[in-house]
This record gives sequence, structure tokens and C-alpha cells, in this order.
Amino acid sequence: MPPETALLESRALRDSVIERTDALDKVKVLSMLPDGVHVTTRIVATYFEVGEEAIKSLAKRHREEFHSNGMHTLRGPDLQSFHRSNVDLWDSSYPQAITQLTLYPRRAVLNVAMLLRDSDIARRVRMYLLDVEERVRAGRESGPERLPLEQILTERLLEGPIGTRLDAVESRLADVGSALRELAPWLARMSARLDGMDQRLDAHGRVICAMSERLCDLGEDMKEVRRDVARLKAAAEPRRSARGKGRRRR
Repeated sequence: MPPETALLESRALRDSVIERTDALDKVKVLSMLPDGVHVTTRIVATYFEVGEEAIKSLAKRHREEFHSNGMHTLRGPDLQSFHRSNVDLWDSSYPQAITQLTLYPRRAVLNVAMLLRDSDIARRVRMYLLDVEERVRAGRESGPERLPLEQILTERLLEGPIGTRLDAVESRLADVGSALRELAPWLARMSARLDGMDQRLDAHGRVICAMSERLCDLGEDMKEVRRDVARLKAAAEPRRSARGKGRRRR
């Protein structure tokens, strides 16, 4: 097995095992923030049983590597949004007045384990990683790797008629993709024309609404005219009667 210090010295070796974040919980349970994804510098320090300054100093020396594995610092609106989503985080040890907060996903925490020298927890994580790596290497060197039954069955199916059909389907899908790409400009033009038609229909609708309101006004005006005509007829009727009586006397 490679010496435990190999991970301390070789970034290439660290990168090769960075996905094995399960190693953290194999050694000690890592408590996550309410979002289930990140931890703070204080939580990292508690996990490795060291001071926060040790974690901050390590992150400063290996900033680029830690950033590549997801470590990031929140400020301003991002910090306020994270605060609202993780209210359980803000106890007396993290007052709301802080201006920035550094977060570590599990990959970055494993990165800390592979670089932190003065921590028994970090050393045990490194030993676990190297032990797993040795077992994997020994299995590869001992002979042909035994494939899982599911993988064997899948490969056999792909070698037969089903595989041929899948190839045909993939070919058809490629043709469909090409046709869709050719249709894209035409669909864009159609969409623009439909938008124009919608605008014209909206304009026509407004005109029709205005005409309808005008017709309603005219209808009220006609009713008023009819009432005026009726009043004039009623006022003129006694005069006609009087003129008729005068003619009969003569």
C-alpha cells in the first residue's frame, strides 16, 4: 500500500480518489447544513477536531484546488438568500452581521482530509482511501475482472437483434435531429408571423370594442330623441283639437 503521506504530496493521486466522499462517513459522521449539501468552516474544523484557523490556512494555501472541488464564499445577496434558506445555521456563533461565509461541499471536505497533516481523523480518512485503492488495484491485477450479471446480460443483448434495432433507432433519431435543425428557421418565421397576427387581432379587438361602445351611446341618444318627439307630439295635440273646433263654428 502506498504510504499515507502520498496523498499529501500528490495532487494527481488526490484527484484520482476525490469522488470517494463516502470515506468521510466511514471514519466519522459528517453533519451537513440544512441544505444537505454544504458545511461551514466551523463544521469542517469540528469534524477533523482542529481549530478553524488550521482549516482557513489550508484553504488559503490550496485555494485553487479547493475551488475546483466546490469550495466557495458567499457575499451580499447570495449570503442573504443562503441565510434565509438555512436559518438553523445562524446561532450565536454566526451572527447575521457577518459579511461573508465560506462553504464546503463533501468533495472539498475530502480534499481537506487529504491535505490536513495534524489531524488523526484526516489521517484515518487517507488510510481508508489508500486501502480501498489498493484493493481495487489488486483485483485488477489478479485476473480478468468479473463483470456484474446485469452488465453481462446488457452486453449480450446489444450483440443480438436488439442491438441491431437500437442502432437503427439511433440512426433514425440522428435523422430526426437533422430535420428539426432544418425546420428551426421556418418555425422561427412562423412564430414571428403568428406574433404579428396576434398583435393585429388585438388591435382589431380594440377597434370593435370602441365601435360597440359608440353604438351603445348612439342607442341612448336615439332613445332620448324618441322621448323628445313623443313630448312634442303630446304638446301639439291640444292645439290641433282647438283649431278643429274653430273651423266647425265658422
